[in-house]
Amino acid sequence: MSTKEKIQEQVEKEVLDLPLNEIVLYNDDVNTFDHVIDTLIYACDHSPEQAEQCSIIVHYKGKCTVKTGEYKELEPRCSMLLEAGLSAEII
Repeated sequence: MSTKEKIQEQVEKEVLDLPLNEIVLYNDDVNTFDHVIDTLIYACDHSPEQAEQCSIIVHYKGKCTVKTGEYKELEPRCSMLLEAGLSAEII
């Protein structure tokens, strides 16, 4: 096994060991599709297409994971969603 392969294997293991959390967005009967899409673009750095897909999933399934990462990265994003009147939580 070459040195390059050993280093790559170590990096992959470190990435897999990080505990990941998710922001889950929940459906409500208050917010419009446009508001949800605009908020996901702003708060979660979604592309317009990704935000639209998430809003459709939330509408039909009741919830959708909109962002995955470390808790400290997700907390301010989830706060932005909540401040915009959306229902979300970090799990």
